[in-house]
Amino acid sequence: MSEDENIENQEEEKQQEEAPPKPEKKYAFIEDIPGVGPATSQKLRDIGYHTVESLAMATARELEPIGVGEKKAFSIIEAARSAIGINFIRADELLKMRQNVLRLTTGSQALDKTVDGGLETQTITEFYGEYGSGKSQMCHQLCVNVQLPPDCGGLDGGALYVDTENTFRLERIVQMAKHVGLEPEEVVKKIIYAEAYTSDHQMFLLENADEIIKENNIKLIIVDSLTSHFRSEYVGREMLARRQQKLNKHMHKLIALARAFNTVAVVTNQVMAKPDVFFGDAVHPIGGHIVGHTSHTRIYLRRASRGPVRIARLVSSPYLPEGEEIFKVTENGIEDVSEEEKTSKHRGR
Repeated sequence: MSEDENIENQEEEKQQEEAPPKPEKKYAFIEDIPGVGPATSQKLRDIGYHTVESLAMATARELEPIGVGEKKAFSIIEAARSAIGINFIRADELLKMRQNVLRLTTGSQALDKTVDGGLETQTITEFYGEYGSGKSQMCHQLCVNVQLPPDCGGLDGGALYVDTENTFRLERIVQMAKHVGLEPEEVVKKIIYAEAYTSDHQMFLLENADEIIKENNIKLIIVDSLTSHFRSEYVGREMLARRQQKLNKHMHKLIALARAFNTVAVVTNQVMAKPDVFFGDAVHPIGGHIVGHTSHTRIYLRRASRGPVRIARLVSSPYLPEGEEIFKVTENGIEDVSEEEKTSKHRGR
């Protein structure tokens, strides 16, 4: 190779190094992704992938039912991921991205303080406790609070409510909406509701929720309760492995939606009593380690000795210490316990 050719090659390499990186192409619809034609896009929709965001969170194995090879599945998923910016990043860039994480008020300042200002988006928060501990009341309050403006602790968005125990009551929503100064007619319009009749139906609803979330500006996804159907349908030790596998898939779909659309994800969970526990609390949440590992924040709710007071204990969090606070459930919804009430309660003991 001549000296002139060497100089030319060096200049080309230098230009390539200095050239700014090409911006990642954005895709508005799954049909815009290279390799996804009308037939493939319809098949993707049939198995629950309606948006680029949900497709970016998929695995190649999950695309097997549409009949594409592993190589093509990887290329489709990678294109979707490049469109929403999923890649290796430095920790300082991650710190900036964490600023996109929003927080939703519970209605109780004391409880908000325990969870560092409110419930986080892009994570799953689990409320578990016995019957009557206030789990569904909390879910109703969150459906209202999410519609508040950000300066009032809301996210100015809608709620998606998957009900498995037929505990959702619009009358309660109306009461809570009036108390926070919102028009009840407008509030109920922004709550998308579905009742799940079986565990498979429950999973199906979530797997086909991505388009609804995007179109309705959903900022809160609630599953109340997470384990009710699984607990009743998969009975006995021989069914345990299958139940846990389905629960694992269901919760991973929920966290994928929460991350893709920057929403708060909330699940409620039933509990069981362990008769062999002689010291400490014998109440434990259903779902075992699968639910425990996937729920980022776990809050245990229980009733106080009397009255409307509830005790909330932060059991686990990726970065917050354990803590305990009290709040009350009234006609207005979730409220703080006043200092006078705390004092009078203390004197009455």
